[in-house]
Amino acid sequence: MVTEQNKTLRALQMAIQMEIDGKQYYLKVSRESSNRIGKELLQSLAAEEDIHRQKFEEIYGAIRNKKDWPITGFQPDGGRGLRTVFARATEEMGAVAKASTTELDAIETAMGMENKTYDFYKNQSKKATYDAERDFYEALAAQERGHHAVLLDYYEYLKNPAGWFVKKEHPSLDGN
Repeated sequence: MVTEQNKTLRALQMAIQMEIDGKQYYLKVSRESSNRIGKELLQSLAAEEDIHRQKFEEIYGAIRNKKDWPITGFQPDGGRGLRTVFARATEEMGAVAKASTTELDAIETAMGMENKTYDFYKNQSKKATYDAERDFYEALAAQERGHHAVLLDYYEYLKNPAGWFVKKEHPSLDGN
């Protein structure tokens, strides 16, 4: 018979593995990136995945020992940290970024991974038994959505840096 605790532990193990896989992927892709923006952004994403893994491991241990979901106090920053890395780097590089098809494909893969993780966390939040569990999964889902948004921004920047600047800066024809 599968207990509620076993189901929760299995979901936590899956989440831990997803975060490990995400970190490994981001580190691999950051090493292969052809520009500093990609390297910094992808390394920052890897670091965030590692923070998620650590939180899941803490929760896993608590549930395994206490059979209760702990309050984690996890508060995502809404992607502000990643956006800061990206904004600083794009200011320095300007509209001259170049990317290979391989790098664009890697970013598309990363966006897909973030969507998959987001869907998993949203699904887990709906099944949550404890308020703290639901809140944690919702916070993580929001952070994964933020990761996707930053990756999409980066992807669009790589595809057309000059166009990306025009879109982000919203210049008007009257000079204002």
